[in-house]
Amino acid sequence: MTDTLLPNGIEDSGGDGKHFRKGCNPLAQTGRSKLQNTRASLNQQIIKQMRMRAGAENLLKATNNNKVKEMVLLELSYVNANLQLLMGQLEGLNSSVDVYQSTQETTNIPLIALGLKETKEVDFSAPFKDFIMEHYNEDGRTFEEEIADLMDLRQASRTPSRNEAGVELLAKYYSHLPLIENRFFSPTHQTGIFFTWYDSFTGVPVCQQNLTLEKASVVFNMAALYSQIGTRSDRQTIVGLGEAISSFQKAAGMLSHLKETFTHTPSYDMSPAMVGMLIRLMIAQAQECIFEKIALPGILNKFNSLIKMAQEAVKVSEIYDQVHQSMIQMPIKDNVPSFWSIMSLVKTNHYRAIAHHFLASALLDHELGPNDDEDQQEKALSQVYDQLPEGCSPLDILKNKDERERIGKAHFRRAISGHEEALRNYGLCQHLDKLKVLQEILEASHRRSLNKYSDYENEEEFPDYFEAPDIISKTEHKAEMELPASTKVKVIDFFQRLGPLSVFSAKQKWTAPRKIQVCAEDRDLGFTLKGEAPVQVVSLDPLSQAAADGLKEGDYIVAVGDRDTKWMGVSDMMRLLKDVDEEGIELQVVSIIDNSPTMPTKSATFSGNLPKTYSMICLAYNDEEKPLKARKVSKKSSFLSWGLKNKTKSASTLSLPTADQSGTLPWNKPIPTFPSSSSYNNDSAFH
Repeated sequence: MTDTLLPNGIEDSGGDGKHFRKGCNPLAQTGRSKLQNTRASLNQQIIKQMRMRAGAENLLKATNNNKVKEMVLLELSYVNANLQLLMGQLEGLNSSVDVYQSTQETTNIPLIALGLKETKEVDFSAPFKDFIMEHYNEDGRTFEEEIADLMDLRQASRTPSRNEAGVELLAKYYSHLPLIENRFFSPTHQTGIFFTWYDSFTGVPVCQQNLTLEKASVVFNMAALYSQIGTRSDRQTIVGLGEAISSFQKAAGMLSHLKETFTHTPSYDMSPAMVGMLIRLMIAQAQECIFEKIALPGILNKFNSLIKMAQEAVKVSEIYDQVHQSMIQMPIKDNVPSFWSIMSLVKTNHYRAIAHHFLASALLDHELGPNDDEDQQEKALSQVYDQLPEGCSPLDILKNKDERERIGKAHFRRAISGHEEALRNYGLCQHLDKLKVLQEILEASHRRSLNKYSDYENEEEFPDYFEAPDIISKTEHKAEMELPASTKVKVIDFFQRLGPLSVFSAKQKWTAPRKIQVCAEDRDLGFTLKGEAPVQVVSLDPLSQAAADGLKEGDYIVAVGDRDTKWMGVSDMMRLLKDVDEEGIELQVVSIIDNSPTMPTKSATFSGNLPKTYSMICLAYNDEEKPLKARKVSKKSSFLSWGLKNKTKSASTLSLPTADQSGTLPWNKPIPTFPSSSSYNNDSAFH
C-alpha cells in the first residue's frame, strides 16, 4: 500500500511542509485492505439486523394479536440466527492473524494484532459554516478550504499505512481534535454532527455528538496500528525483533493512555476491563519477542545459559497465563474471539514446557566437574526453585548424579506433558487449523523433548512418579508499557483565522462586531490597551469620541480599517495606530457576553495562599448608579501618551473586582457543564 500526499493550505510543523500524508488506498487489493473492507461490510450487515431485531421487539410489545406475535417471533428467530452467523464471521476476521504477520519466510509462532476500528464518514461542512456564521459572526464560506482539509485528514486517518508514517497521521488528527473541540463544540450547543464508530470485536455501532468517542477511537487505532507493526516485523533479525518489542510496548502504552484518559467510553472494546486485557496481551507478546531476541544468536549449551533460558521461558508462560485468565472472565469471554483465548493457552503450555526442557538439559547434560564454578552453579540452581524436593539442597542435587538424573527426567516428563497439552489446545480451535507453522513448531518441540527423554530412559528401571517442582520466572529485560512520543505532535490550527483560541472559542459568546470611529486629540485616542493577541481596551476616557461612538472597557479590537488584528499584540497595535490623525480611523470591536451569575454570594481570590474574600457589598457597588454630577471624571492617559505624561498610580491602590470581560476572574468563569457520555443511534434502533 502506498502513501500519497494531499495539499494542505496551512503549513503543518508536524508534517511535510504544506502537505500531509494521505491514507492507504482502501481499494488496494492487499490482505489487510481486503480484511478491513470485509469488516466494514459485516459492520453494516450487523447494524441492519440489529435494527430489524429492535423493530420486531417493539412490535412484539405493542401488539395483542396472537397471530402477529407468532409471525414476529418467527422473524426474531431468523434475525437472531443471522446475527449469530455475522458475529461468527467477524470473529473469524479477528482470528485472521496470518495477514498481519511478516512477509518474510518465518518459523516463528504467530502473534496477534488488533484490527482497526471502523467509522462512518462525517461531513463537517454545513454545521461548521453555520456555527462560524452564528457564533463567530464571519462568513463560513470563506473557510471551505480549511473544512475540506480537516475532512481529508479524517478520511485519510481511516486507512493509515502500517508504519510510523501511519501512526504519525493518526497522531496528527488526534492533535487537531482538541483544537476542533474548543472551536466548534460548545457545552451548551449541539452541532448536529454524529460520530459513529463500530466495536472492533462485535461490530456493534456506537454514536455520539461530542468528540470523546472520536478521540478515544483514534487512540485505540494508534494502539492497533502499533500492534500490526509489531506482528509484521521480521523476527529472524535482531533489528526486526527490536522493532517488534518497541511496537508492542508502545501499543500497551497507548492502551494504557486510553484507559486512564477515557474512562466512560460506551463502546465495550474500549471498556476498562477489555483494555486491561489488551494491555496484558501486548506486554506478553513483547516479552515473547524478548525471549526470541535472546535465543536468536544461539543458546550456549552450558549450565548457566540453560538455567537462564528456562527462567526466561517461564516468564513468557506466566504472562500469557495472566492473559488467558483475563480472557475467560465474563463478559470479556463473550466478546473476545475464542481463537485468542486458545492461542494464549497454547503459548502458556508451550513456553512452560520449553522451560522444563531447558532445565532438564542443564541437569542431565552438565555434571559438576572439577573445573566448574561450584558456587555459581549452586547460586543459579537455588534461584530456580521456590521449594526444593524434600531433603535436597542445591549442592546435593549438583553433586549427586542419581538425584540430578531423577529431577532432570521429571522435568522432561513435565516438558512432554506440556507440549502434548499445547497440541491438544491447538486442535480445539478451528481457526488455528490455518496456522500450519504453529502446528509444525509445536510438533517439533514435542518430538525434541521425547527424543531427549528417550536417551535417558531405562526400561529396566521402576517407573518414577516424582513430579518436578515449578520453576521461578526471572528475566533480565522486562517488557514495560511505553508511551510513544508521536502522541505529542505539534500541529497548526486549521481555523487559526478565527483568532487566538484562548479568546475565540466555542465556550465564549460575543456581541456582533461593532464599528467605532476613533481620532487623536493631542496624540491621545482616549483609551489604553493591554494583552497579547487580541488587544483589549482597559481604560477609556468617557468624554472621548471613541466612548461616544460606543467603545467600552473590556472590548477586543478585531480589525483596524480593513486589516484583521485578532493576532496582533499591543506593540504591533501601537505601531498601527500611532499615525492616526484628526480624521481618525475605523475600528471593529467585540464584547464578550458574560454568562456567569450577576450576583455571586461570595467570591475569593488567593494571594500568598491566603484567601481574600470580597463581600457582597463591595461587589454590588456600582459607580454607574451615581448621579452624573457626583461622578469624578478624570481623563485617563492613552497608551500613546504614557511616555509623555508622568502619571503613576499608587502602589498601594487596591482595585476591587469588576465585571472583567476577560473572564479570568473566578466569579466570571462560565458554569461548567458536562457533555453527555451516553451513546446515540442515528436510527434509534438500540442504545
